[in-house]
Amino acid sequence: MSGAALGIEIVVVFFLALIILHRYGDFKKQHKLVIVATLLAWHLCFLIVFILPLDVTTTIYNRCKVNLNSSPPESTTSNVSYTTPAPRKHECFKPWSYIPDGIMPIFWRVVYWTSQFLTWILLPFMQSYARSGGFSITGKIKTALIENAIYYGTYLLIFGAFLIYVAINPKFNLQWSQLQTIGIAAANTWGLFLLVLLLGYGLVEIPRSHWNGAKKGYLLMKTYFKAAKLMTEKADAEENLEDIMEEVRKVNESFKYNHPLRKCVDTILKKCPVEYQERMGRNMDDYEDFEERPNTYPTEKNLAKLHKQVIYSVQRHRRTQVQWRILLEQAFYLEDVAKNETSATHQFVHTFPSQEPENKIARYLYTPTVEWYWECLLRPWFHRILAIILATFSIIVVWSECTFFSTNPVLSLFAVFIKLAEKNYNYFYIEMACFLTIFFLSICVYSTVFRIRVFNYYYLASHHQTDAYSLLFSGMLFCRLTPPLCLNFLGLTHMDSTIAKSLEQPTAYTSIMGSMKVLSFIADGFYIYYPMLIVILCVATYFSLGTRCLNLLGFQQFMGDNEMTSDLIDEGKELIRREKRKRQRQEDGENRRREWKERYGNNREDSSRNRNVQADQKESSFTETNTTRSVASKYTRSNGRNERDRVELLQDAEPLDFNADSVGEDPLDSDSGRYQPGGRYLSMSRSRIFDDV
Repeated sequence: MSGAALGIEIVVVFFLALIILHRYGDFKKQHKLVIVATLLAWHLCFLIVFILPLDVTTTIYNRCKVNLNSSPPESTTSNVSYTTPAPRKHECFKPWSYIPDGIMPIFWRVVYWTSQFLTWILLPFMQSYARSGGFSITGKIKTALIENAIYYGTYLLIFGAFLIYVAINPKFNLQWSQLQTIGIAAANTWGLFLLVLLLGYGLVEIPRSHWNGAKKGYLLMKTYFKAAKLMTEKADAEENLEDIMEEVRKVNESFKYNHPLRKCVDTILKKCPVEYQERMGRNMDDYEDFEERPNTYPTEKNLAKLHKQVIYSVQRHRRTQVQWRILLEQAFYLEDVAKNETSATHQFVHTFPSQEPENKIARYLYTPTVEWYWECLLRPWFHRILAIILATFSIIVVWSECTFFSTNPVLSLFAVFIKLAEKNYNYFYIEMACFLTIFFLSICVYSTVFRIRVFNYYYLASHHQTDAYSLLFSGMLFCRLTPPLCLNFLGLTHMDSTIAKSLEQPTAYTSIMGSMKVLSFIADGFYIYYPMLIVILCVATYFSLGTRCLNLLGFQQFMGDNEMTSDLIDEGKELIRREKRKRQRQEDGENRRREWKERYGNNREDSSRNRNVQADQKESSFTETNTTRSVASKYTRSNGRNERDRVELLQDAEPLDFNADSVGEDPLDSDSGRYQPGGRYLSMSRSRIFDDV
């Protein structure tokens, strides 16, 4: 199994990241490079979380081998005794997930530096590139470089400050390895600062959200509150889109087809919704000499700004429309749950049928009876039990964050669990304990990243409604938060040489990171004592101090004891009720049309069938009549062949001067071609020429 566990986890984590990215991103509309860069960033971060327990078990096994090889032989003298017996040979068995020597350092080096390249160089540049309104690749690259000049300059300034500190301090010799450690320390310091903020919020909010989810009516009231806020945002997005489309219409009318910037206008029109494109059309009918008044036209820079506004407004409008439909379905379902709680039949009845196609297997297993017992009886208890378990984990994490620096005695509970398992070399227990610990920490941090919203600047919206800028920004945050998260986990379990200084062999991850020993004030000060602030953040989150401050600043937040919250709940309830009546009218109209079709559909089919039979009969009789006429005309034409010959001879004859006084010779000396007074022949009579035609 050497290396097999590593390969399996790489594949599993890749598909996990792909599934999550598919929920938030849109693979069809967004640029492929944005999808690939975000997927790579998410995959590397999730991979670090899943592979780190394997590194811990491999390190413990290597320590066991070192202790076994260095243990002194058993002495025959009775005066000598060992308080800690050396581990026996059968206790150092190889774990199933053992990774051979030399693989993990290379793996961590590739993963870490790739993620750092993404988060500090590539992803910020791609953010500016994706948000740019330029019409060419060169223009977008130029805009991205200008926007990131201050960004890159700030980090170069910070790195220069660390470099000057190391150069002035006589204890350090400037070497490449030390410069590398300084860069890692600077990145981890920034990540640890943000990590504690997000972790303090997630440790309290995740258990509380599950506990409140078990309360009757809580989710429904919160949904009403969201509906009122989302309707305001939806109206604002529609108004903003109308204003932007009015500007696009004016620009479209001002630029004629012969203008050199007409291609830019066409690019903007392609980004507009279809209904606006059909309304505006293309203004290519008139020719205009644009050189006569060049100052009245918008410049290319103004068009690029308008292009950027169009992309943003269209994305926001589409996102609010989709979120409104999803929120309506959620509100209708929660109202159905509230109604079915008092049902005596124990059958879950939906007000409206689901608009999504149902799976046959799910419909067979998830019957209305099963749905009633789960939604009305079992689900609240499940949320309560899960909230208690998560709250217990949160208390353990807070305690360990405040005491992990103490190695004698060992106060960190996670370190105690790992030490107990290490004595018996129970590798499966070690892996499970490490995985559950780091998985819970990552859930608290990553879920906060998915929940936070910085106005409309950063917002991860599900159902494929996240824009490219937010996806890339989330990849940046994950790459910056994951390395300090893993170092914090190793500190909690005393697997980091910075905390447990007596460790003979650190993990491969710690050896790559350098453990920040070069900068003592970070390794012995900030890295150890800053995580204690998590207690203050947890208390502030428990009493909703941040929510109350935002509410005072005018940002409406859901608070049960607030008058503004009650007003928004009433407003949202009325909106949901209005949409429900609208949906019911649509359902009633469809039912009436269906009943009308079922009742009168057969009569219509019979009458249409009779009409088709009569039409076939008429067509057959008409065909027979035409056949008879064609046969009769055949014999008529054969009998009148002489008449046609005479007409052809008259047509080929030279024209005569009917006004002349006399004619020398008759053109046709026959009875049928006698010349009549007035210049007319008997054979040219209309009644006789067209008899056979």
